Amino acid sequence: MKYLFYLGLIAVMFSACAGSKNYLERNDQDKALSDAIKKLSKSPTDENALTAVPLLYSAIKANHLTRISDLKKETDPARWDKIIREYEYLQDAYDAIINTPAAFKLLNAESYSSNIYDARQSAADEYYANGLSFLEKTGRDNTKKAYTYFKKAEKFVPGYKDAQAKSNEAYEKAIVDVVINPIQDNSYFFNSGWGNTGYDFSNEYFQQTLVRDLNGINKERYPARFYSDWQARRDNIQPDWVVDLKLRNIDIPYPSNYNYTRNASSQVQIGTDTSGNPVYKTVYARMNITRSSFTARADMDVTITDVATGKNISFRNFREDYRWQEERATYNGDSRALSGQDWALINNSGFGSPRREDVLSELFKKIYPQVKNNISYAVDW
Repeated sequence: MKYLFYLGLIAVMFSACAGSKNYLERNDQDKALSDAIKKLSKSPTDENALTAVPLLYSAIKANHLTRISDLKKETDPARWDKIIREYEYLQDAYDAIINTPAAFKLLNAESYSSNIYDARQSAADEYYANGLSFLEKTGRDNTKKAYTYFKKAEKFVPGYKDAQAKSNEAYEKAIVDVVINPIQDNSYFFNSGWGNTGYDFSNEYFQQTLVRDLNGINKERYPARFYSDWQARRDNIQPDWVVDLKLRNIDIPYPSNYNYTRNASSQVQIGTDTSGNPVYKTVYARMNITRSSFTARADMDVTITDVATGKNISFRNFREDYRWQEERATYNGDSRALSGQDWALINNSGFGSPRREDVLSELFKKIYPQVKNNISYAVDW
């Protein structure tokens, strides 16, 4: 009996050691400590958690403080985000411990709230100083950095000095006046004088609509103002950037025809038998179908240039296809075999290829959002 008693006691002790070892062997020590503290909040006498909590707290405290010490040796302002996060891990552990009586009795945890406060102040100081430095420099890239740094100072310490006013100053300084020129169309449509409707539509759709949309509800996203060429001349605007749109490689081919046949059949009632039941007969027809189709294509080059330096800010080419297809038909045989869909093809009196202006319009509609997004991306922060 004594043997069995001691054997059971050893098993219990081994189980307790194994349980605490499970906490201690986890890769994520912060999560292991959190789980052990949660266990104590439910079971204050749990031996596994009681053993693990002091060891885990000591380990994560040493690890985080070492990382903080290493980070403080770096010069990149972005180190402050990491430093603060390390302190927050330690503060999370402190908060969990003092709010769990069983854990609180085990050790004297340290609060890092003042360290977090000091780190935020230091971060705001450094970002603000960097913002002032870049604000004095020329160039949109430097102004963008100044804006970003002032916003960072505000993030770490809301209301920090005049960081908000300085970020507004940087934003205004970074604004570029962008002129969007009319579409250059050296294709057949413009040079021949044919298709002026399409040309007028493209001019309005791309130039005027781009100006309107880019100055629209999303304009607060980026520091830029947009003008058409005639608006800039009217208001005596000297543009910083110019957007040139060039339409080329337009291919709107004549429709090609493809003829094929399809058989149609239907059961129709031709009378009744002596018992009054309906009698059916299968009737047949042959559909002679002509399918007309074409695939139109167009390319548009979008070039954004810095007027002062002649630097190419962006160059993109956008290509789109538009496929058109329509069918008409005649038939031979019994008309009763035809379905409603068959009759729609036969009665397709409006059959005919679309106007080239309409095709061009469809191509522009597909290219337009890509062009708009490209310009938005170029001026965006």
